Amino acid sequence: MTMPQAHEDVASFWEGHYAKLTKPSGGRPSAILVRFTEGLVLGRALDLGCARGDDTIWLAKQGWTATGVDVAQSAIDAAQRAAEHAGVAGRTRFERHDLNVSIPDGAFELVSAMFLHSPGKFDRVAALQRAASVVAPGGMLLIAAHGSRAPWSWADADTIYPTAEDELAHLDLNQSDWREVFIGPIERLANGPGGQTATVIDTVIALERQT
Repeated sequence: MTMPQAHEDVASFWEGHYAKLTKPSGGRPSAILVRFTEGLVLGRALDLGCARGDDTIWLAKQGWTATGVDVAQSAIDAAQRAAEHAGVAGRTRFERHDLNVSIPDGAFELVSAMFLHSPGKFDRVAALQRAASVVAPGGMLLIAAHGSRAPWSWADADTIYPTAEDELAHLDLNQSDWREVFIGPIERLANGPGGQTATVIDTVIALERQT
């Protein structure tokens, strides 16, 4: 995948990316999402950067009322079609948002941001702070980020990845408002677009809102 120049509009980049995908999505949820939502009380879930809806649809199948958000309308359209095909259209909602400037209204018992990275001008910290602001009391904020570079990544080979602790510090959340469920790295076997495999590190932040 070609990385856009810093001045390129992020929405246009992702529109082009998803519009070119003709193969159906694999439909598999994030392993981190599956792991950290086990045993949670069901409620309203918000999936940020939902792409073609795999995580949102999986949440709906588990009984959540799930909202998926993406900057690309082409991704939203594909996610809506997939939800209808999966029989969970009544438990899902998909909205287009540029997370640089907006997020869905309401309070959510789960807010998930799985690998919310983007080339171009994207203020990830501000987007995740907005995500934290809509977590309901007793709800979970779940963030996963790349902690190492896969061989097929668009990132520069010398990219330095922050630790989960670094990421949490950058969010500058009021510590008294949150209980740490898990902060740290998790290894997994990743699959590349050409069928490659590699062991990569993900950094995970799982927090429960106290107030």
